Formats: sequence, structure tokens, C-alpha cells
Amino acid sequence: MPANVDGRRHPLAFTLDHLVPLSRGGDLLDPADARSAHRRCNSSRGNRTAPRPQQRASRRW
Repeated sequence: MPANVDGRRHPLAFTLDHLVPLSRGGDLLDPADARSAHRRCNSSRGNRTAPRPQQRASRRW
């Protein structure tokens, strides 16, 4: 997704989210520890390990 005029990425752009955050011992190279998440959702989760209940996708794919 292209950058906005101010140079920041869109809050709903996809990012790599680690199930076990790197700051809590997650493995950067373990594909089982990775999933996609919106930038805003990933940022709000912070370094918590307990996942929230799975939310529905924001769009019908």
C-alpha cells in the first residue's frame, strides 16, 4: 500500500505480527510465530502474548 502524503503508512496496511512478541522471546525466523495484522491492530496489541478473540476480517474477501 502506498505511503500517504505525510510519509506514514495507512493504519489498515498489513504488517507482520508475531504471536509471541520478539521482546518476550519470540523467534524472528519462525513462520509458526507469524501472522498478518493491520498496522493499527498490531500497534494496539503491543507486546502482549494473550491473543484477543479472533475478529472477523474487515472486508469480505
